[in-house]
Amino acid sequence: MTTNSAHTVQIYLLGKEYQIACSEEQIPELKLAARQLDQKMRNIRDTGKVIGLERIAIMTALNLSHELIAGQSDDDKKRIEQEERLDLLNKKLHSALNHFKPTRI
Repeated sequence: MTTNSAHTVQIYLLGKEYQIACSEEQIPELKLAARQLDQKMRNIRDTGKVIGLERIAIMTALNLSHELIAGQSDDDKKRIEQEERLDLLNKKLHSALNHFKPTRI
C-alpha cells in the first residue's frame, strides 16, 4: 500500500540543513537530487570565482538549466534524424514495391 502523505526530509546543501516535504515514494529521488545538487554547488564554490550561497545557487541553477536544454536539443536532433531515416526507408520501400508490380495484360 502506498501513501501520498507528506513526510519531512532533511537535506544538506553546502553544509546547511533544509527541511523538505515530499511523499514517501519521492524520498529516495529527493535525497539523490540533493546529493547531486550539493556536489554541483561545491564544484562551483571550489572554483573560487563565485562567492555567496545565493550566487552559487543561481550559477548552479543556470548550469543545470543549460544542461537540460542541451539534452533536449540532442534528443530533438536524434528524433529528427530518425524521422528522416524513416522517410527515406519509406520512399525506398514504395519504389521497390512499384518496381515489382505485376503488369496487366
